[in-house]
Amino acid sequence: MQSFDELSKKFADYFSRSHFPAQPATLYEPNNYFLSLGGKRLRPVLCLMGNELFGEIKADAWNVATAIELFHNFTLIHDDIMDKAPLRRGKPTVHHQYGESTAILAGDVMLVKAYDYINQLSPVYISRILHIFNKTAREVCEGQQLDMDFETRNDVSFDEYLHMITLKTSVLLAASLQMGGILGGADEQNLELLYQFGLKIGLAFQMQDDYLDAFGDPKKFGKQPGGDILANKKTFLLIKTLEIVNDTQRSELQHLLATNEADKVQRVLQLYNDCKIGEWAKEQKEVYLTQALTHIDEIPIAPERKQPLKDLAGLLVKRDY
Repeated sequence: MQSFDELSKKFADYFSRSHFPAQPATLYEPNNYFLSLGGKRLRPVLCLMGNELFGEIKADAWNVATAIELFHNFTLIHDDIMDKAPLRRGKPTVHHQYGESTAILAGDVMLVKAYDYINQLSPVYISRILHIFNKTAREVCEGQQLDMDFETRNDVSFDEYLHMITLKTSVLLAASLQMGGILGGADEQNLELLYQFGLKIGLAFQMQDDYLDAFGDPKKFGKQPGGDILANKKTFLLIKTLEIVNDTQRSELQHLLATNEADKVQRVLQLYNDCKIGEWAKEQKEVYLTQALTHIDEIPIAPERKQPLKDLAGLLVKRDY
């Protein structure tokens, strides 16, 4: 079994090929620009790891992994438009660099290209992989819509937020592992355990992201803390705080959410500290990680084959960047 870093380097080399024709350059250059910005390539490598957990990596896995990465980048291009985000990975977003109309088209054609790679799969796999890919794509869109719906609501429950994050973030991680497992020859029970492992890792990953935005070291995290607070984003931290604050704290928090006062971040962080939200987030994150590891431990495969996935889970959940 190869580590995440080893497979990540191999996938980066494989993915560095050109995925689009030269013309019209006004359509395809934006996609080449966006893909050149890099990224963790987490989801496609999970697909490869899911395959290798059960057997030698098949040629089809590289096509599925490429389709997954193209789909993920398609969602990022469109998310940036919806969020009116000026930067992605420290560089101008596609719509900021090339215009919103071109960014929409560029994202669309990136999705189309993802299906081209799935279409290259062996006939024995294509129907099953396509079903999971389409189901997951639909769920990611549902999660994004719920996320936008929540922006105008102040009564979002923790369970609602958990459902949204599961759709927006976790299902693609889980499906990437599951599609790899199918290519590796896993049976239905093991595929479900692998999927549940991915779901729980996705929740822990998002909780750590929310935590770092509020409490992370800006030198390591790459941005000043409190970006989510300034944007009034619904996060694990905010939703939980709204559930447990007293009436006085709730009034202050709702006031802060309705304003952009200079000390907004500092005052919200103080409320988080008063409610011990940071400690709660660390504990809850460990709950999701433990659940994830329980799922993978139940897969009846030699422990050394599962270790790279367990190592990656710990890295994702305990990262400080």
